[in-house]
Amino acid sequence: MTCPICRKDTDPKYRPFCSKRCADIDLGRWLTGSYVIPGSAEDDEAPTPRRPGDEPIH
Repeated sequence: MTCPICRKDTDPKYRPFCSKRCADIDLGRWLTGSYVIPGSAEDDEAPTPRRPGDEPIH
């Protein structure tokens, strides 16, 4: 198996990465929004769940 960041062989300690450096690069990409899980615009506009006691908006 190869590291998805640099393509070197993986290290069992950091699997699926080869090192802490590559694992940190991947984490940084997730945290900055570089990776996106595809979905439809409909998924983004899901209604907010109502809580007991919430008044309906007219």
